[in-house]
Amino acid sequence: MTDTERAEIVLDSVSKSYPGQRDPAVDNISLTVPAGEIAVLVGPSGCGKTTTMRMINRLIEPTSGTITIAGRDITGMDADRLRRGIGYSIQQAGLFPHLTVARNIATVPGLLGWDRKRIAARVDEMLTLVGLDPDEFRGRYPRQLSGGQQQRVGVARALAADPPVLLMDEPFGAVDPITRGLLQDELLRLQAELHKTIVFVTHDFNEAVKLGDRIAVLGKGSRVLQYDTPAAILADPADETVAGFIGTDAALKQLTLARVADIEPTPSPTARVTDPADTLRAALGDQEWGLILDESGRPLRWVSKEQLAHADSLTDLGSPVTGTVPCRATLQEALETMLTEATAQAVVTGDDGEYLGLIAIDTLVTHLARLRAESRP
Repeated sequence: MTDTERAEIVLDSVSKSYPGQRDPAVDNISLTVPAGEIAVLVGPSGCGKTTTMRMINRLIEPTSGTITIAGRDITGMDADRLRRGIGYSIQQAGLFPHLTVARNIATVPGLLGWDRKRIAARVDEMLTLVGLDPDEFRGRYPRQLSGGQQQRVGVARALAADPPVLLMDEPFGAVDPITRGLLQDELLRLQAELHKTIVFVTHDFNEAVKLGDRIAVLGKGSRVLQYDTPAAILADPADETVAGFIGTDAALKQLTLARVADIEPTPSPTARVTDPADTLRAALGDQEWGLILDESGRPLRWVSKEQLAHADSLTDLGSPVTGTVPCRATLQEALETMLTEATAQAVVTGDDGEYLGLIAIDTLVTHLARLRAESRP
């Protein structure tokens, strides 16, 4: 399993029963996870989603059925070798407390026989990839890290040997909501670069919608109630059970499926802070408000036509811009920003913070209506 592009996962009529239990923990699940995609298993506690995931790397042996990765039946592979080719990230990171960050990340490469120089380079590469400074963090112990930092190290360890498959069992469930959102964003950034085949377990449907290319909504015994894209499930739940799991805010959840970059921002009159005041006065025309940008084109302050009327300079003129959203933000994040602004609109910025335009609530409503129409069968 070295070719990510071929790492499709197929579960065919897989079951797991335990002695002394009347009902199977997993009952005849069939599921295909396309190569390079994130498939999220979501369902209530006790439905068997973690058991299903652990059968993929044989931490739990299936009772019946077959599981293949990249076309190979996993039961025909050595279990230890199989696990070394699959990244595994769990809640609270699961780091070895007596090992430094560097040694935690180096665990699987060391088992695979990599030389020290290659391992050291890979450790630094992985720390940089998950946004941690190698010089600052490689010698620390897990107890010296915050919860979010521990989870980042856990992801780095899972990716260290460059596995084509990554299994993630509620990896962000033990951190605060703000850190959780940041870690989710980080995972999406990494996936856009690495294109791993990921099976992600969660009980949080919002997290499933944000992260999943596909979502498997599971019932008792890991029975698949619906397996489809987030947009299709939100627009057309298979039954009342799925609809109940989604909740009453399906329309708002759809806002997490699109990015600000998907919408054409509305232009606003602008001028650089070093420009003459006449430049912005001329750009305003009949409009009441304009934006002052810094020398790099980043938004600084709002200025009204009245404030500008007798101004000789744009320096220190106007009120600071507070409501900004990066173009990579979801429309839900944009909506949250707009609701804090009296103008019900937000300033859109690029990857370097440069001004791109404005986005308003009515624009989101129009876009959401189109998304729902497109998602319905």
